[in-house]
Amino acid sequence: MNADQILTEIREANLSYLMLAQSLIRTDRDQALFRLGISEENAALIALLSPAQMMRVASGNTLLCRFRMDDELVWGLLTNHGKSAANDTTNRLHASILMAGRHQEAA
Repeated sequence: MNADQILTEIREANLSYLMLAQSLIRTDRDQALFRLGISEENAALIALLSPAQMMRVASGNTLLCRFRMDDELVWGLLTNHGKSAANDTTNRLHASILMAGRHQEAA
């Protein structure tokens, strides 16, 4: 993949993320804040973006979203390395609890 292809992929991901975020915020603001890991202020800004503004913001060369799993514990729980499928639900629940606690700390 060359540099132009990477930039195109970033722009498409940005637009998809903004469209999803705006839809979530308009549908259920509290769930959107939690699921997106954003502040109330950012949610208000995203909710008010016009389609032209979303295109302009998305067209940058910086990825707007980021992974919220910042440590090995959460990644291990989500990927289930070396675990049986029976523990999958428990591991995902544990990971969700950890990430929810981090969202509360950030807010």
